[in-house]
Amino acid sequence: RVLASLPGVVRYLRRERPLAMLTSLNHVNIVGIWARRLAGVDTRLVVNEQNTLSLEAPHSPRRRHRLMPRLAKRFYPWADRVVAVSRGAADDLVRAVGLAPDRIQVVHNPIITPELREMAAEPLDHPWFQPGGDPVLLAVGRFTPQKDFGTLIRAVELVRRSRPVRLLILGDGPERANLEALVAELGLLEAVELPGWVMNPYPYMVRADAFVLSSRWEGLPSVLIEALFCGVPVIATDCPSGPNEILEGGKHGLLVPVGDMEALAEGIRSALAGNVPRPTSASWQPYVQEIVVGRYLDVLVGD
Repeated sequence: RVLASLPGVVRYLRRERPLAMLTSLNHVNIVGIWARRLAGVDTRLVVNEQNTLSLEAPHSPRRRHRLMPRLAKRFYPWADRVVAVSRGAADDLVRAVGLAPDRIQVVHNPIITPELREMAAEPLDHPWFQPGGDPVLLAVGRFTPQKDFGTLIRAVELVRRSRPVRLLILGDGPERANLEALVAELGLLEAVELPGWVMNPYPYMVRADAFVLSSRWEGLPSVLIEALFCGVPVIATDCPSGPNEILEGGKHGLLVPVGDMEALAEGIRSALAGNVPRPTSASWQPYVQEIVVGRYLDVLVGD
């Protein structure tokens, strides 16, 4: 469908001759690059890379996505500027795609919006968040190997050997059956809940005792920034890329090794003991919509 849009984009560029064009998502970026070239216009083209390309591509079930590093290496140099959502994603573009560092600019995603503020203030009706209940850990994301929720579930089982705690994972995806089987195997049916996607996860974040990101890799995990805004203590794997940058090396939350259930369990214990402070506004201020929009305008206008 994206490829089918190419003739229409070419016609638009020739007719309107816009000052600048911004594309996002790597397969859309390739189409945008070709559209400008075929249109023969001087529109400034900025492409946005949202993930750690060298890690994302090999795990994709789609062949065109697995080819993306090679396509990016061939065509991204045709863009006027490449925007990466994190410093880690930018470094990956240098290593995996061969882009010159001076062609890349880091601009974070606009995560903190007025709508997010309103949604976080909404009420929540869930029995686990009643006064006097066991502490609740929250995780949010698609059920895929990337998110590594299996390690999180195993870590919760370790924690429960010494103290009560519950885990709520909001999301869905192809790994659901495997995760449900793991929950049953570990005897956690009363302690781990997988309710599926919810339209508004932010009231859960506001009320959770800790938020956990267990990913193997990321680009710039929006959900981690949203959790910081909601004021919940966070524990995140130090995966490439994003968590270390967002948490400033552990200043705004706890970082643990990737795929290490013992370290993750110890991090959870530390958070439940009150040793991981609640984040301040300094942790999420760089991701406020107005600030990010200003930075994008600077990139689009150019040097």
